[in-house]
Amino acid sequence: MHLQVPITIADELDEQIVDSTGFLDLASGEIHEVTYANYDVQAKGIPATLPDYAFTSGKLSHAGKDVEFSVQVDLFSGRYSVTANELLDIKVRAAKLFAGIQGKDLARAGGQSATSRRDIH
Repeated sequence: MHLQVPITIADELDEQIVDSTGFLDLASGEIHEVTYANYDVQAKGIPATLPDYAFTSGKLSHAGKDVEFSVQVDLFSGRYSVTANELLDIKVRAAKLFAGIQGKDLARAGGQSATSRRDIH
């Protein structure tokens, strides 16, 4: 089962921020269906290939609360993703912020059945 959540993405350039949206797959860390706002990717290429590119970040929002995280960009494929460590951190911070679940409770749940774990993530 793949759980994808909507996120916003910001590609930071020296004098501009390129905003986009996408879906973060909480199982793999891959980001799908990236859609740029007011940016012509066909003409300019992905923002990470521009000479003044600095970094990319993402934000997961729910009920007025946000979890921000680092996003990796593969320059050859143009794919966005998060590392396995970053993905785990996102899950822990999101559970704590959005549902009030503490990290130790998530760790304890790691020993439960797959069905129970699916409910937490």
